[in-house]
Amino acid sequence: MIQIKAVDLYHPEQSKDNAFYVDHFQKQGKDIGRFLEQMGRKSRYIIDNDHENGLTMGIEASKRVLQKAGVNGQDIDMIVFSTQVPETTFPSNALFLHDAIGAPSHAMVMDSNANCAGMTLAVEQAVRTMQANPAIGRALIVGSDYNSLIANPAEAITYANYGDAAAAVLLEATEGETGFIDAHYFTDSVNRDKIMYPEKGLSHAVRGQSDSAYIQWLPFDGHIAMPPTYELIETLLTRNNLTSRDIKAFCLSQFSLGNIVKIQDHFQLQDDQIVYVGDRFGYTGTSSPFIALHEGVESGRIQRGDHVLFWTIGAGYQLAAMLFTY
Repeated sequence: MIQIKAVDLYHPEQSKDNAFYVDHFQKQGKDIGRFLEQMGRKSRYIIDNDHENGLTMGIEASKRVLQKAGVNGQDIDMIVFSTQVPETTFPSNALFLHDAIGAPSHAMVMDSNANCAGMTLAVEQAVRTMQANPAIGRALIVGSDYNSLIANPAEAITYANYGDAAAAVLLEATEGETGFIDAHYFTDSVNRDKIMYPEKGLSHAVRGQSDSAYIQWLPFDGHIAMPPTYELIETLLTRNNLTSRDIKAFCLSQFSLGNIVKIQDHFQLQDDQIVYVGDRFGYTGTSSPFIALHEGVESGRIQRGDHVLFWTIGAGYQLAAMLFTY
């Protein structure tokens, strides 16, 4: 089995509460109170200095998870760095991480980007690689997005919604009975041009032919993702002979509290089956389901042997659901 050996996180020190964003948008003549309630925000951590970024956050989260697991960089056989705000496009962010933790020369390293679904996909793909290659005994998967860097100060959907944070997961091949169970996906590219950065592509941005400062977020019907989400989760549960009642914790995308409530209502979940951290962290993008996992483990709500279901959504759009026995 491929087990989640440990999970940890890093976030910057500064926390901004809703009052800051309400005041910011009131000066623009906008009332975002209802928006903040729908998204479930109270505070979020924001980088406010020149020395932190997505890469530094990922490195710190990685060092913490290695220490927690009682291993060091030399014990790592694979590194995947998931981000949609890379500090460099080449070399890969994973290469800097390799150096920072002192990983061995045989370690496989790569960056991965499936937008907000990225870390979930990276964990699943790393598991598949480990299952196929017994030489990979431990894999370090990092999700880190410096979201505030490219959030548009004129749009609440990014500026008042996003937070900065990183999560790191250590996967380990074991002889035990806990670990990865299954994963399932749904992709519909209908909204591929609604959330874009750079807004007209990298070639235009580099040539100075477009504004590349902020994410372009055009209006679209986000509700269309919910029916396939229900089917996705139902399929994953059914083919593994499980019901929603068998799942101890649902670690879902923290993009919107409204979406989480819809999933909870559809599957008639109890409150204690939902791990919600979006009120404290804001929306952290690729790492958000694993920040929820960290909260569940640290609070004692998730114990070894519990079934955990991850669900997330990536821009464009792609849905991913994954099952583990923690």
